[in-house]
Amino acid sequence: MSPTQISVEISYGFRGKTDEVQPECMRQAVASWKVTAQGTKYGLWTPDKACEDSSSVVQWTGGQFEFPCASTKSLFKSSGKYISKNVIATRAQIIRDTIYLALPRYRKGVPSTLVKTNIQPGTCSATFTPFPCWDMQEEGNCKALQSVVDLVVDQNEVIWVLDTGIVNTLETPVRKCPPKVMALSAKSGKVLKTIDLDGLTSPNSRLQYLAVDYAPDGSCFVYVSDAANRAIIVFNIQADRGFRIVLPKAVTTGCRSRDVLYIALIRQDCGTTELYFTYLSTNRLFSLKSEYLRSGVADGRIIDLGKKPSRMVIIGTDNGSAIFFRNEGDSEVFRWDTNSTFTETNFKPVYRSPTCQLATHAVPDYKRNTMRVLQSNFPDFMQNRVGCGAIQQLSMMQGCW
Repeated sequence: MSPTQISVEISYGFRGKTDEVQPECMRQAVASWKVTAQGTKYGLWTPDKACEDSSSVVQWTGGQFEFPCASTKSLFKSSGKYISKNVIATRAQIIRDTIYLALPRYRKGVPSTLVKTNIQPGTCSATFTPFPCWDMQEEGNCKALQSVVDLVVDQNEVIWVLDTGIVNTLETPVRKCPPKVMALSAKSGKVLKTIDLDGLTSPNSRLQYLAVDYAPDGSCFVYVSDAANRAIIVFNIQADRGFRIVLPKAVTTGCRSRDVLYIALIRQDCGTTELYFTYLSTNRLFSLKSEYLRSGVADGRIIDLGKKPSRMVIIGTDNGSAIFFRNEGDSEVFRWDTNSTFTETNFKPVYRSPTCQLATHAVPDYKRNTMRVLQSNFPDFMQNRVGCGAIQQLSMMQGCW
């Protein structure tokens, strides 16, 4: 398939932060592990403590990769296939001591769009290993990964990734391959399933978030949000077929544009699941029980949960009944138990970044019985004002979550 240029809109719900970047912050980032403990705007520089207690905070700048050899790294650099400052992690999943990260190809120079690293004690920073291997990161090879924007780990330790097929989205967007969802074994790295989404999307589609659901009979379903088409894509893995559910126009009431369509899959104690969704720019939150979603019968079944007090950025769930979110442009993270009514009195603050970083994902860390927050100075990265690279952290959530 020959590459075609297209227009793409990206938003993680950040606004009003980019003008605050100072060059000094970037210089401190470069020397972060060489200085004594200090606080900076975009990093919590405590090198001694970080090495001793790295399980609580993992921090890195840009992206450092484990290349097969020095000559390969040199070749990637000289050809422009590796530019460290153009690498940023936006989504994460954790299996024991291993972190899997999505590195969307927003700009050129991202050698791998799906990687893994670890959070074992004694690790001061992160070095990325392509997952499952280097061959699966080749741009233009439609059997490989092009640009992973979201990932989910299911109950069987299968890693599901959403690949838009579009690279250089902040420069000159190019569609290298059709969009797809790929399932990989976390244990072996083997590709278990590839779902071609080309027939379920349009040239204008903006695929943003992914959820994986299991029906009571064990059947597996994949849900993908398509913001541009006001739709949720549903794919039945066992039946090997999918369809689109076009959401009612009421879902976009008040939207300036169909910007970001957040989805969050909630699992109740009784075993039922429900998909919560909202656009960033709209002022209302909605939900739909998964049984209706899986059957394709959504008319009259969508529940309007009420007015949002602000522009909410949904950043994840605890794989149970809780949704984590923050307000646009704000670093404070809240938890809402969906068993309670959707009102501000039930929004519990659980994390506030000690820096100006903003969270893009909240993920469970089952081994340590806690939640973690992936955060970065993403707004500055979007504006290409990050010096040697975006400063990123995976921190433990603090609070009664």
